[in-house]
Amino acid sequence: MSESLDSLGWIDGELESLAARDLARKLRVRGGPQSARIDLDGRELISFAANDYLGLAGDRRLTGAVAAALAGGWGAGSSPLVSGRGRLTAELELRLAQFEGTEAALVFSSGFAANAGSIAALAGRGDAVYSDELNHASIVDGCRLSRAEVHVYPHADCERLQEILSQGQAYRRRLIVSDGLFSMGGDLAPLGELARLARRYGAMLLVDEAHATGVFGRLGRGVSEHFGIEHDVAVRVGTLSKALGGIGGFVCGSRRLIEWLVNKARPYVFSTAPPDAAAAAAMAALQIVQNEPERRLALLAQAAKCRGRLEAQGWRVGASASQIIPLLVGEPARAVALSESLIRRGLAVPAIRPPTVPAGQSLLRISLSWVHTPAMIERLVDALAAEAGKGGRGEGEKGGREDASATGLPSGG
Repeated sequence: MSESLDSLGWIDGELESLAARDLARKLRVRGGPQSARIDLDGRELISFAANDYLGLAGDRRLTGAVAAALAGGWGAGSSPLVSGRGRLTAELELRLAQFEGTEAALVFSSGFAANAGSIAALAGRGDAVYSDELNHASIVDGCRLSRAEVHVYPHADCERLQEILSQGQAYRRRLIVSDGLFSMGGDLAPLGELARLARRYGAMLLVDEAHATGVFGRLGRGVSEHFGIEHDVAVRVGTLSKALGGIGGFVCGSRRLIEWLVNKARPYVFSTAPPDAAAAAAMAALQIVQNEPERRLALLAQAAKCRGRLEAQGWRVGASASQIIPLLVGEPARAVALSESLIRRGLAVPAIRPPTVPAGQSLLRISLSWVHTPAMIERLVDALAAEAGKGGRGEGEKGGREDASATGLPSGG
C-alpha cells in the first residue's frame, strides 16, 4: 500500500509512543481451563490475575450444566425482543431476583452492557449523573452515552459529593453511580453515606456489585447487603463473569425498572440474546454460592491475612478490604518490571497502568481466589519479600491525575 493511501499509518507512531512509556499491551494465549494454575503462552504459572474469586470458572458442575443445556442448541439468533430470550435465561432472571431479594431481574450479554445500558436509560439530557472518579469504564461510558450532565466527584469523597448535589436543584432526574467494590483498589464504597445522600437529594442510586457478588454479604449478594442498605439501592448491577465463573451481566430491582430497561437500554435492545447454556452455568454457580458460603468466608479471611503480611514487608496496599490487593508502586516501568520478575518466578500478577489507573498510580493487582492453596499464597508472599529486598516496592507516587472521565478502564494492564 502506498504511503498516500495508508489511512492508518498514524497508528505505528502511536503504538511506539505507548511502548516508550511502558503503556503498550499485548495479547497472550491461555491454554486449558481457568484455575489457580494456568498455561500462559505455553508456560505454567500460578495465576493471581483472574476474577474467578470462588474458583467456579473451571468447576465441573458448571461445565456439566453447560453440556446438558447444549442439547437445546447454542445461538439465540437475534435480540431477545425479536426472537425471544431462552427458557433458561428467563429462569435465571427469576433465580437472580430471588437470590438478590428484588422483584425482578434482567440478563444482559455482559456486565459492561448492563452498566452502560442502565445508566443511559435512566438519565439523559436535562438530568445529572454523579460518578466516583474511580468507577469502572462501563460506568464512565454509560455516563457519556447518557448525554446527561456528568459530575465526577473525588474517590469516595462524600463531603464533596454533597457539595455538588446541593449546588444543582434544577435537574429533571438525578442518579448517583458507584462501584460497590472498586476493581483496582479493592476498597469498598461508602454506600451507607451514598444512600443517605440519595435520600436527602431525591436521587436514584445505582451500585455495581460486579466484584462483590458472591463474595460479600451474609448471603453473598454484595457490598449493599454487607452494609445493610439494599433497600436504598434502586438499581443493582452485577456480572456473571467473576465470582460466578461464567459470562454475562444482570440488573436487579423493581418490576417497573426492569420493564423500563427492556424498552430503553440500547445494549439490551440491540444485542443478540446470550445463549441459554450460559444461563445454565450461572444457575449452577448461584446454587453453589448459596450452598457453600464457606468459600467466601475462607477467601476473605485468606485475603486479610495476605494483606497483613504484605504490609509488614513494606508494600503499600491502599485501602483494600477485599480479595483484591493492589501493590502501589507508582510508575508504569516499575509495575511492568515487577510483574515480569514475578513471571520468571512462576507467578502471574498483572501490572496495571494508565489509563486503567490515574497517572503516577501504577500498581500490581493481586486477585485472590478460593482455589489458591496456602502453599501458593506462601510462594507469592516469599517472592514479594525477595522483590522488596531488591527495592522493587517503588515509591507509590500520587502524581498528577488524568481527567477523571478517562480513568476507571477495565483491568487489562
